Amino acid sequence: MRTESSRTSTAIPWTLAILAASLLAAPPSAASGPKLAPPTNAAWKAECGSCHVPYPPRLLPAESWRALMDGLDRHFGTDATLDTAAATSIRAFLETNAGTRRDVSSTQSRLRITETRWFVREHDGVPAAVWRSAKVKTAANCAACHAAADQGRFSEHDVRIPR
Repeated sequence: MRTESSRTSTAIPWTLAILAASLLAAPPSAASGPKLAPPTNAAWKAECGSCHVPYPPRLLPAESWRALMDGLDRHFGTDATLDTAAATSIRAFLETNAGTRRDVSSTQSRLRITETRWFVREHDGVPAAVWRSAKVKTAANCAACHAAADQGRFSEHDVRIPR
């Protein structure tokens, strides 16, 4: 005959296994900070990454990405127009993987990641002189301090501020 303690001891491993499986199957939260999704679209990585870090889609909501894609002919002072196939692929990737309002903490669409509340909060301790330094130049130059930014990794443990 099984005792209460023997039933409990066999139930615990199943409970832990179910919990572990559900955690592994769950997609990472966009609010998980530095653990942003790595690049998964070849056109996005090649086209956007040819001029700057291919910014992870979760950093802006879908409406911001749509506005950026609609204005590639005047992309922050540059004509970044793409052929139709690349633009369609990149737009779909950005919209599918975009952050939600909750994730990007903004009540209005922004075109600049550096203007989002999340970015401002994460970088509030960075002195203004760092942004102006010759090695950084702008807050949009993620790779200046985040060595793995091109891979979508922004861990504060890996930050190296150039001198």
